[in-house]
Amino acid sequence: MSKTVVVYFSGYGHTQRVAQAVAEGAGAQLIAVDGEGNVPDSAWDDLAAADAIIFGAPTYMGSVPWQFKKFADASSKAWFTRAWQDKVFGGFTVSASLNGDKQVTLINLQTLASQHGGIWVSLGLMPSNTLNASRNDVNNLGGSVGLLVQAPSDAGAEAIPDGDIDTAKRYGARVTEVAKRLKG
Repeated sequence: MSKTVVVYFSGYGHTQRVAQAVAEGAGAQLIAVDGEGNVPDSAWDDLAAADAIIFGAPTYMGSVPWQFKKFADASSKAWFTRAWQDKVFGGFTVSASLNGDKQVTLINLQTLASQHGGIWVSLGLMPSNTLNASRNDVNNLGGSVGLLVQAPSDAGAEAIPDGDIDTAKRYGARVTEVAKRLKG
């Protein structure tokens, strides 16, 4: 049995919906970063006990929002003691645009995982990039480093395309499966 935790910040509910889908696929615990950039004190113990950690954040102005950055900066205590060394990591991001510089956010999350000595898991899915592809296909945005999700800016989280939600579930399952395999 492998323990996976999804830690995320959601400003408008879109990232929360994706976090829930990732957690469903991973069989993971959810930890929300609040509007002040904090997690409950018990969350640090949960993260330390996890075999896999999946980061989630919206892309705001080409990067993670300050609330997630505050959480990342607070993780320096875990960094200093190498508490997350050799854990399996993954990450996802959501923005209103199809591109929206989401790749920059994923690289930010991947760098955070690497600073902690973690092992990053790619999306591992072929892109849906044919003429007949639609937004309801798996990996329609063509991610590889991690999960990319598009949510229309003028709609709630329910408007996230089914293909992105299905991709989120598959990615959560992949991260947990890699953690299980590495745990032995």
